[in-house]
Formats: sequence, C-alpha cells, structure tokens
Amino acid sequence: MAYGRGRSVQHTVEVAAPAGVVYGMLADAPRWPVLWPFAVHVERVGLDGGEEHLRVWETAGGRVRSLLVRRVLDPQARSIDFEQRESGWPATPETGSWSVRPDGEEHALLTLRHDLPPTPTPTPTPAASPSAASTPASPSVSVSGAATASGPAQTARAARAARAAGVAGVAEVAGAEILDRLERVRETAGRWQHLDELLLSFEDSVRIQGPLEVVYDFLYRIGDWADLLPHVERTQVSEDRPGIQFVTLDTCTDSGTRSVARSVRLCFPHAGRIVYKETLNPALIAAHSGEWYLAPDAWGVRAVCARRIMLREEDVTAVLGAGAGLADARRHLRGELGAAAAEALGLAKWHAESAVRRLR
Repeated sequence: MAYGRGRSVQHTVEVAAPAGVVYGMLADAPRWPVLWPFAVHVERVGLDGGEEHLRVWETAGGRVRSLLVRRVLDPQARSIDFEQRESGWPATPETGSWSVRPDGEEHALLTLRHDLPPTPTPTPTPAASPSAASTPASPSVSVSGAATASGPAQTARAARAARAAGVAGVAEVAGAEILDRLERVRETAGRWQHLDELLLSFEDSVRIQGPLEVVYDFLYRIGDWADLLPHVERTQVSEDRPGIQFVTLDTCTDSGTRSVARSVRLCFPHAGRIVYKETLNPALIAAHSGEWYLAPDAWGVRAVCARRIMLREEDVTAVLGAGAGLADARRHLRGELGAAAAEALGLAKWHAESAVRRLR
C-alpha cells in the first residue's frame, strides 16, 4: 500500500501572559499534570542538551494513551518541535511544534501545529484483460439499493472520494484537539501573575515495619476503601487494562463536607508507585495530581502520599466565606487532604504490620 502526502493543521491564539512565561510552562513537561487537564503523568526519560525524551500518559476520547515523545527545545526562538507515537503501536510518528511570539510586554501569540500522518492510498487494480475490457460494465447495487456503474474509472473516483473524506475527518478531529489544548494553555497561562499562590504541593508520610508488597496491595485495592476508611463513603473502580484504573470516590470530611472525585490511576507495582490525576474535582480545586510511592529502607518502608494542586480562586469565598483568601484556601486544603492521607497511610501501616505479627 502506498501513502499519499500528509497535511498540517495549525491554530494560533492570543495569551494574556508574557511570551517567556508561556514558553516556560510548555517546556516544563513534568509539571503538566497540574497545569493541563489532558495530562495524567509525565516522566522525563532522557535529556541531551536541547533534546529530551518523555513518556507521557494523557486522556483522549475517554481512554488513557501512553506516548513516547521526543522534543527539541529552542529557548531563544521560543519553539518546541515534537515527534510522538503511541506506545506499543508501530504507526508513523506524529510531528508538530509549539511556538510562542511576543505580542507586547504581557501578551503573546501561541501557535500549535500538528502534522497529520500520510494517508494510505489503495493499490491500483491491475489492468483488465482485452476480453474483459470489451465487456460492458455491469451494474451493481449500492448499500441504499440504487443501481451504480462499476468499473475502473468509477472505482478510482470512489477511492479518491474516500481518501478525501478520510483526510478531512482526521484534520477536523486534529483541529478540534489543537483548539482545545490551546484554550487550556491560554486559561492557565492567563493566571501567571499569581500562579505561585494558586499552586500547592505537599507530602504526608509514615514509616512502616512491614513488607512493601503488602503496603502496595492495600493502596492498589482502592475499591475496598469504603469498608475501611471513615472518610470514604463509596468507591467505584474499573480496570479495563491492567494497571490503569478509573476511580470514583464519594467522601465526607470531619467537617461534614461531602464531595465526589473521579480520577485516573496508573499502577506500577514493580516500582512501588501509584500515580493519579483527578478528572473531576471538588470545590476549591482546579487541578489535582499526585502519587503514592513506597521507599524501602533498612527499617522497612516509608509510604508517601505526594500531592500537587491548583486552586480554583473563584470558589474561595463561596466555600470558606466572605473575606477568605488564597492563603485560607491553602490551609484548608492542606488540613483536609492531609487528614485523609494520614488516615489511609495509618491503615496501610496497621494492615502491613499486622500481617508481620501474624507470621511471627
């Protein structure tokens, strides 16, 4: 099968932030999960000068896809060229670029170009024999039941029409995705003047004298938490592909606040890690990503819950009352989420250390 020429789709938006700020956000790939809704987890697996290699997990069309990405960063030109392919698929890599141009001191023009892969071209039908060529084309019946003529010319026209429709469809989907991503970047970058106040990172940990495997098993079986943790009222877990969990949690805090959160969890048992990204957040939270990780040492295991959060500023007074500010929201979330993590880690500790006592 031959391949026709590919085509490019690109869009440009104006961003209410300096060009350097916008470029910095795009360049800092490991921080994407707390900045962009589509990013679940990013790991930098290689860095050589201006070229880096990433493993990216992102949501697309209701599923999680894993991408191997090579990027070439040019800070002077404020451009990032990328080549990506879906892990496990031998398809032609997709290429494209981000570019940022100043538009005044505090505004920028952001362009995302996506190069569509070449479209397959059906192999031409072998030429008909002389005897066949002298025979008139016989009518065939289409799906709708109408009679249509079939022959080399009609087949070629149909093939060209199908290719055109396929290319147009792919371009339309790519264009919609580009516009969505540009809008997400524009929305986050527009908060640049107080982004440091909106971002919150913290960890809670506990030391456990028990086997790592038992601790990991407790954290992995989040579907059992409604029966074990007081703040979890209901859980729903689906795992269509091993190691990728879609989770819904109904929770209630000590103050009586009820909320529903949905998340994607990536489970890495051999590394003792479970990475998560919330896709539906409760009030006060615009974005929330993090991980549970286990660090073995001479005394047992250090179990850690690390969180990275972006606050939703417009919810602050509605949730915490008139006069409350971002500092109050930070303290509130640190207290509530820290208590929930301590509860889960404490039960994991009891679970693992009880197993050790039973074996003695």
